[in-house]
Parts: sequence; C-alpha cells; structure tokens
Amino acid sequence: MKLSKSLVAAALVLAFQAQAQVQAQTQAAAPATTGTLVVVPAFGEIKHANDQATMMFAVEEHDKDKAAAAARVNRKMKEGTEIVRRADPQAELKTMGYYTYPVYPEVPPMPQPATRAATKPVPIAWRVGQYLEVKTKNLAELPKTAAAAQKVLQINGVNFGLSPELEKRLDDQRIAATYRNLNERIVSIARAMGRQPQEAVLDTVDFEGSGNYAGDAQAAAAPQMMRMSAKREMADEVPEPSFEPGETTLQMRLVGKVRFK
Repeated sequence: MKLSKSLVAAALVLAFQAQAQVQAQTQAAAPATTGTLVVVPAFGEIKHANDQATMMFAVEEHDKDKAAAAARVNRKMKEGTEIVRRADPQAELKTMGYYTYPVYPEVPPMPQPATRAATKPVPIAWRVGQYLEVKTKNLAELPKTAAAAQKVLQINGVNFGLSPELEKRLDDQRIAATYRNLNERIVSIARAMGRQPQEAVLDTVDFEGSGNYAGDAQAAAAPQMMRMSAKREMADEVPEPSFEPGETTLQMRLVGKVRFK
C-alpha cells in the first residue's frame, strides 16, 4: 500500500526537526572557545653529514724501571705527534691524561699471617701512558693519518660530529623547521576546535635552549687501558683503517601560546 504524499511530507518534517534538535544540543554542549589560550609544543630537526672527527691516540709502556717506561712513552708520544702534524698540518692536537702507577703482585687468596699482611707491598713494575687528542676536518685523509700514527701510537677511539662553524650555519634551518612545525600544529588544533586557523593569534613563542638534547656529539671516547709490548720499538706498516663519518641530527623544541579571537 502506497503512503499518501501528506504522510511522506510529515515524516520528512519530523526527521528534519529531530536532526536540528540534535545539532542544537551538540552545539550547546560544546564549550565556547573565544579567548581560549592554547599551549602548543613544537619540534623540529635537521640532518647533515658530519664534517669533523675527534680521534684519541694512546701510548702505554710497562717496565720494572719507572724511568725507562716513562722515557719510551715520552719518545713515542713526541714521535707520534710529529707524524700527525706532518700528515695533517691543520689538525688541532692536545696531549692529555699522562699517568704513572705501580703494578703490584697478585694477593694470594689464602689468609696470610698477621706479620706478613702488615708488610707494605712492593711494586713489581710500573705502567706509564699518555693520550693524544686530534681534531680535524680533513676526513678524506683521516685513514692515511691514522695509519701513519699507528706506527707508534694506538687508536683509543674516534668520534664524528659537526664542527662549531657548520652547526652555527645550520641553526637557521633548525629554527625554521621548528617554527614550521608550530604553524602546522596550530592549524590542526584550530580545526579540531571548530575554528579557522586565521582566528588564532600567536601570543608567545618560547625557544627552550639549543635543542641538541642527544648529548655532545663531539666528545671523545673515554680513555681505555692499552697494553703494548715493551720490546716492540716500531710497529710494522699498518693498513689504512676504514671510517664512515655518518651524519648528525640537530633537534630543537619550542612552546607557543596561541589565543583564539
């Protein structure tokens, strides 16, 4: 049986009224956003190939005669420093961490008589060493420089990072990327609140420090104890080591305060 046109029209009117009532209730339940202050965190990062290397060389000698061990360390460090200077004249060199300490015999695990325990231990040898820190931007020649220095020194660690000059030049890009992310978030928040992005007024922008929260990418590796043979005065030719400088990620955070009209 077909419904009359009047019944269909009445049904449509009721449906429209019900929908309008639901929309009115929804709008009434939504809070007003005029004058609302919204705190918006933003984040930006850029990546760039590393242009600087920090390499730590070390030399250590072990001998019963403390003076003999120190003499060999001094000679090898001087020779190694001259090798690095000739291979890379632009490198920054810094000697550091000179140490001398005695080596005592191992203590037997069994308890010892009181008279023997009170005896002051006598060193059986001495260990002497020193470190050389080398900073350079000449990454192309770094393997050759390292191989030349390894004739008398040992590599204790190598780290790659950005030079201060390059990091300063990249600061503009890092700020721009972070501010761009702030604008993108403001647009998203405005739409979520049912407002137009042009109705948002940026009240405050708080840049929180440098943004490099990953730690010092330029720091040298922590010194480790090196063991070298006291009989080997000059190492054989050393093949060039392989290095991959990689890249560094620079990050920045900021917090913006946005007020809606």
